[in-house]
Amino acid sequence: MKIEGVPFVTVDWHLIEPTVHKGEKGQALWRTFEQGNIRVRMVEYSPGYRADHWCARGHVLLVLEGRLKTELKDGRIFELLPGTSYHAEDDDKNPHRSWTEEGARLFIVD
Repeated sequence: MKIEGVPFVTVDWHLIEPTVHKGEKGQALWRTFEQGNIRVRMVEYSPGYRADHWCARGHVLLVLEGRLKTELKDGRIFELLPGTSYHAEDDDKNPHRSWTEEGARLFIVD
């Protein structure tokens, strides 16, 4: 990842209004900062959240709270706990989707 067009900046995530994104089940609250060529998000998944789509976009994702399960289209499933992360490239051939039973709070850069 080459970060371009992003001069030094600090973000107070409490000041960013969340947007609601419905899942197949539950919802996600996104607090989003976009500048230059990056998008950075603080995301909260409600208990029982399940993504309503397969995502082929690359991410760096860190679980801050809760438990997250991420499935790849090839059938592999990974469980991430607080303090664990995944790093994925853009991949149209093997996209991913996530869900959580208890809810989760995530920090995502893409």
